[in-house]
Amino acid sequence: MGSRLTVNRRVSKVRVADFSGGDATPPSPTPHSATVDTRADCLAVEEPLQIRVDGVDFTTTMRTPGHDFELVHGLLHAEGVIRSREDVLTMRYCAGAVGPLGENTYNTIDVALRGGAQRGVLPQGHPVELPLTARNVVTTSACGICGTTSIEDLVKRRRFPIRPVRPTPELVVSLPERIRGAQKAFRRTGGIHAAGAVTADGDVLLVREDVGRHNAADKVIGALLMEDRLPAETLYLVMTSRASFELVQKAVLAGFSGLVAVSAATSLAVDLARETGLLLTGFTRGDRFNLYSGQLADSSL
Repeated sequence: MGSRLTVNRRVSKVRVADFSGGDATPPSPTPHSATVDTRADCLAVEEPLQIRVDGVDFTTTMRTPGHDFELVHGLLHAEGVIRSREDVLTMRYCAGAVGPLGENTYNTIDVALRGGAQRGVLPQGHPVELPLTARNVVTTSACGICGTTSIEDLVKRRRFPIRPVRPTPELVVSLPERIRGAQKAFRRTGGIHAAGAVTADGDVLLVREDVGRHNAADKVIGALLMEDRLPAETLYLVMTSRASFELVQKAVLAGFSGLVAVSAATSLAVDLARETGLLLTGFTRGDRFNLYSGQLADSSL
């Protein structure tokens, strides 16, 4: 599959004149109060990805094409459908998904599970085979479950205990900048999220980009799962986004020790991080951040 991270489109760039110099009230709008420059601009690609598991339409998610198999592994892991790469028998693009010219769109993936059933775990810890059900929704920023019951259920079904870390403040503020060098699509478009897995020493293991922050996280987790590197203990999941409940959920289920976000955290995300012992920071920019959960090195916080 060719790279479809970005695409060029004709765009008019408009700049409005600044009248704040001395006039209290700007003049009436005229064709001369703004300048227009029309040129090709680079945009982040967004396309649907249909995921079918054992012949069932499981879900459709909007994503940036690329690292699709990692995305599917990460998504199925977060949904509790698989626990390791051995649970996936085969994964392939559907040959029947074609465009108007007969070309493969690479927008449908067929997954066959080993044993042909969804894996589950009862609260008592006993494995059980469950019938796979379709989500039948387009995944958005509002997808997932929420509420106190969700936190309790998640704590019961997670497989990996969180290994505590106590980073220095200097390490925390450096993490977003450390993954910035790998954000090639963002530098071209300014409109795409990134997720990165970073070690306790600050070494960047991998970075993935996507228009959806959840997808970017799933791609990172899926890549680690495919390499048998879960649990991601002592690793940080670094996000160029806010920290939602679902992102914290994904980090906890994958066994990350910390989640570092450049924007705000939601209340339920903080509750979940504190309940599970995940280090969580938000507004991690420049020389500052908010510590929502966890402790820093040599600190009483």
